[in-house]
Formats: sequence, structure tokens, C-alpha cells
Amino acid sequence: MILVAYVVGMFPTAQLVGRHEGLDPTAAGSGNPGATNVYRLAGWRAGAVVLAIDAAKGAIPTAVALAVLGRGWALGAAVAAVLGHIAPVVRRFHGGKGVATAAGASAVLWPAAAVALTVVFVVVARLGRTASVASLAIAAGLPVAVAVSGRPGREVAVAVLLAVLVVARHHANIRRLLHGEEHAVGDPRPGPERRSPPDPRIPSP
Repeated sequence: MILVAYVVGMFPTAQLVGRHEGLDPTAAGSGNPGATNVYRLAGWRAGAVVLAIDAAKGAIPTAVALAVLGRGWALGAAVAAVLGHIAPVVRRFHGGKGVATAAGASAVLWPAAAVALTVVFVVVARLGRTASVASLAIAAGLPVAVAVSGRPGREVAVAVLLAVLVVARHHANIRRLLHGEEHAVGDPRPGPERRSPPDPRIPSP
């Protein structure tokens, strides 16, 4: 089950959606194969598709493990799915940042906490217009929410582990935030140059 969860986590959502849109998110924009980068490069519909599928990558194996093997295995499946997303062996351990996948797993394990953190994400993202700050906020809030909800220590420990994985993958964002260089949600990222067609009204030299 753990191996299956890891393999599911490796599913290259952003690359497949990006290919459909005629781009490679690992070679354009921020280079991150995640929903935010796809949104910046290809628009909100493509970003929403990546977000939904990446969340399902965490939710489905966690839910299956919970139903078939019990809560302990579901906790392991959640961690394995997130690891598959952020450190896929087939792509030399270079994956996404794990926010959506961790959110999907959390929605199965701790639904009340997931709902509360979704509200936090939306509020922080709208006020700060920075996806990385919102992601770091909910990562930090996950162990607190799980602990407050009264879950046992092992589940709080897993929540801490998920938070650490997500925060660790945001190291570049944290560095840019400290230097005041992080891009807002709606700002374009540097990417392949796109040339506009020449204006027929302007004569060629």
C-alpha cells in the first residue's frame, strides 16, 4: 500500500496538463511542476485541473488504505503519496512542492482541519496575493489543527512530518520572501519568450 501510494504520488499531472497546453512547466516559469506555475503559464482552468488531480493523488491512496487496512496504514500512505509527488524517483527526485497532495490526504484523515486550513489559505492568498505564503501558513497550521482536534500523538507527528516536507520544498520561496523578491499570485514568471506576430500596418524596413 505504501509503494502504491508513492507511485500514485509520482503521477506527472503538471507535465501532462502542460503538454496539452503546449508548454513544459518544468522548463518555464518557476520550473515547478505544480498548480501555481501552470496557472501562471496557462491560465486558471489548467491550474485548477492540476490542483484537483494533485489533491486526488493524496486523497485516493489515503482513503483506500483507511478503508482496507486501517488508520495507521492510511497515515503511512499519506506520507508516501506526498513523497512521491515531491521526490519522484523517475524524475531524479525533483518534483513539486506537495501542498495539494498533502491537502488531499489531510482531507481524508482530518476533514475538519482541512476545511479550516482551506479557509486560511484563501484568506492569506487573497490578502497577501502570494501563494507561497498561504502554503507555508497552512503547512504550519496543520499540526496545530490536528492537535487541537484531539487526535493522538502519532497523528500529530505525521502532520508535523507533512508540514516539514512542504516547508522544506519551499526553501527557494522562503529565500525570495526574505529578499522581497517573491512573485504575487497574478504576476507572470520568467518563461520562454513569446513573440507577437508583426503588425501588417507597419511596413518592414
